[in-house]
Parts: sequence; C-alpha cells; structure tokens
Amino acid sequence: MLQRSFRDHVANAQSLITSYEETRAGFISIALERNKKATPYIAEARSLKDQASLVITAPELLNIPNIKNGLCAAAGISDKAAGHLKNEGINEAIHGLIENFLEPAGANFVEELVYRFLLTRGDTLGGSIRNLAGALSQRKLTRSIVASLSIAGLDYQWQHALNRKWFLKEDGTNDDVEMARGISWTQNNTSRTLLYNIKVPLFKNNVDLCLLDCHPDNATKEIAVSSPSHYLALGELKGGIDPAGADERWKTARSALKRVREAFSRQALNPHLFFVGAAIEPRMAEEIWTKLQTGKLANAANLTKPDHISSLCNWLLSI
Repeated sequence: MLQRSFRDHVANAQSLITSYEETRAGFISIALERNKKATPYIAEARSLKDQASLVITAPELLNIPNIKNGLCAAAGISDKAAGHLKNEGINEAIHGLIENFLEPAGANFVEELVYRFLLTRGDTLGGSIRNLAGALSQRKLTRSIVASLSIAGLDYQWQHALNRKWFLKEDGTNDDVEMARGISWTQNNTSRTLLYNIKVPLFKNNVDLCLLDCHPDNATKEIAVSSPSHYLALGELKGGIDPAGADERWKTARSALKRVREAFSRQALNPHLFFVGAAIEPRMAEEIWTKLQTGKLANAANLTKPDHISSLCNWLLSI
C-alpha cells in the first residue's frame, strides 16, 4: 500500500484548529448522547411514580415490594453503594428518607420521592457522561478504520470489549464493532492489530492507541503486547470538545507521548507517535505542527474533521 503521511491532510498549523462550527457540532453531539443515556432513568422514574401513587401516605410505600430499589436510590444510595450494604443498612436509609423528607412533604410525597430518585440517578448518569467523550471518539475512529478496510477490500476481526474474544466482521452488528476494544486485519500476508487503552509493560502506563505487528491471537495472549519490537505506532486520543480544557488535555497527551518516546528509545526502537484531538486551539496547533515538522510526531489529526480522520486511518493501514 502507498505510504501515507500527515502532509496528506495537514498543510499548516491553521489546518489543525477546531473551528467554532465544529465545536458547536461537538457539543450538540454530546448533548444528544447524554439525553439518550438519560432515557432509561426517566422511564424508571415514571414507573416509580406510577406505583408510588397507589398509596395515600408515605409510610405505606414500605408495603410495595417492587419499589425497594427506587426507594433505595431516592434515599441517596447508588447501585454500587447498595452492593456493599446489608439489608439492615438499606432499610435504615429508606426509613430515614420517609421520616425526614417524604412525610414532611405531605400530599406531595410522591413528587418528592421522584425528585430525590432522579438526583441519585443523575449522579450515576454524570459518572458515565464523564467517560462519554472518550467512548464517542473511540467509536468514531473505529468506524473510520472499518470504512478504510472496507474500501481496501480487506477482511478484519474485532475484539469484544468485555470478554476479549475475537470475532469475524460478520459476527457482529455495526454497534458491536464500533464498541470493540481492538481491530485486526491482514494485508500482503502481514497481520496488524490495533488495540485501545492498553497498559504497555515497557513503561507500565496506559496508551490510548497501539498498533502492533502481530496476529490477534498473540495480542490476546499478551505475547506481542509484552514485546517492545512489536509496537509500530502509539497514539493519544483526546475526544473532549470543550475548548476550555483543550490545553490541559494536550499537555497530558504530550507528556504521555514523551514517556513513550523515551522508553522505546532506550530499547533502540522508534515507533510512530501520533495525536488525535477534538478540541485543538491555535497555540496548541502551533506546537503540534512543530512536532510534526521535527519528527517528534509522525501524524496528527483533528477528530472533528472527517477528512483528517479518513487520512489518518489510511495512514495506519499503510504502516
């Protein structure tokens, strides 16, 4: 395959900068996904309200066995916390909820119950939202890699994010593949495996993206992962769209890539290093451009620019 480079999509520092329109589109995308994730909690709240409305007073809620989880959440106990409590502790919290908050609300106790339930579920949702930008950026990149493989006429395998098993491309839906922990393909009798979020034994730190020269079986058995010579490219992926945190995310990525470069150089190895970010501000873009020109970065792309991502994915396939 024709060797690709960053110059295929990056002409200068200016071409890396995230525009206002791209920032706005990114915020809207996150908002839509947040609402999608909130939908099950809203449905739970409606069900809780329906069942709680069957009784006249707050203490009678204890007589409805099917809403104990809802009462528990309204009492401020998350699902995770509930797993560490015995029934005695949970019951004490529920009684405290009824005596201190629901009974004083009088005839409005059902509304008070639902509001407090949603507060706890909101915290749960907030925890998942904090990881949302990273998950969406990973899916976006995977989608583009799969598209490049399809155009090239290459078959691929994908690794399930939970059980770590490898499947053929036809053994999963588009959503399954986009949620994959890894993608592997063979080209010219050479296997390549891209893995997300793995701890590199050479320096015991996580790296967002690692392209390995190996068959997926060896990646699963950690054979290639433990061998520095199998690493062809390592990259940092920062999907946060908020411009206010862009510089901090870049500093984190820059430090991580510096550790990678130093660790591999001690082994007389020089794998490709690259950076992909959604929020790239002017000063940050200048620094990235300088690193590209001096060879400290082999490639970089703005996640909000489709042409950048397509080009970067084709570059990965060309390595």
